Amino acid sequence: MTYDALIPVIRRLALEAGDKIMEIYNSDDFDVKVKSDASPVTEADEAADALISAGLRAAFPDILLVTEEQAASHSEKGDTFLIVDPLDGTKEFINRRGDFTVNIALVENGVPTRGVVYAPAKGRMFYTQPDGQSVEETGALDKDVVGNVTPILVSKPNNSALLIVASKSHRDQATEDYINKYQVRDSKSAGSSLKFCLVATGEADLYPRVGRTMEWDTAAGHAVLAGAGGKVVRFDNHEPLTYGKDGYANPFFIAYAPGVELKEA
Repeated sequence: MTYDALIPVIRRLALEAGDKIMEIYNSDDFDVKVKSDASPVTEADEAADALISAGLRAAFPDILLVTEEQAASHSEKGDTFLIVDPLDGTKEFINRRGDFTVNIALVENGVPTRGVVYAPAKGRMFYTQPDGQSVEETGALDKDVVGNVTPILVSKPNNSALLIVASKSHRDQATEDYINKYQVRDSKSAGSSLKFCLVATGEADLYPRVGRTMEWDTAAGHAVLAGAGGKVVRFDNHEPLTYGKDGYANPFFIAYAPGVELKEA
């Protein structure tokens, strides 16, 4: 598998999954179930997962596939794997807030190297090109014809006036306490992996996450941010956040533009 082969496939699958998700989102009603970890899952999660998984397995049958909705995949391990969250921000979806995303990423030797993040309700699409540079695509978002793409780049932060983005559904006192260590010009909330993309485009300088996430929640956004010059580190020791961990669970982390002077946890 080459990056040139990968990127058109994950872009198209993200757009197709987005169509399926929006079809359900715009319906009068949809089923919501509760998983064993008490998190919600909808028929949109399941439909998008089935579509993406089938597409990836057909295109890249020899590469390990890990997806949020297929529990059996969570015990499998490999140095190279595709990792999918078919609908990140299920609570945003259920509450019809629009801040949800489709996430597909490639991880190699612990590092998310390529990925796509698509927010279908917002019409925003971010991905890494084969050369690793991250772009935002605008226009019709046609499945077969790539529209206008703009290379994206992290900000040059002003540490006396930082722009912070934090979780919409999981913003707690621990998060606020950490944010208060910085001089903040503006703080906004966003759902799902869009927060990584806002740092990648320079719309925010810093995204601290003091709360539980899984690798499928973060890998695609991490890849997009890295391709725009950003970094993601562990909250506790500021070491790079790595992938392929046991159970695919993440520690707390900080995503940021490299000019930010990070504070201790």
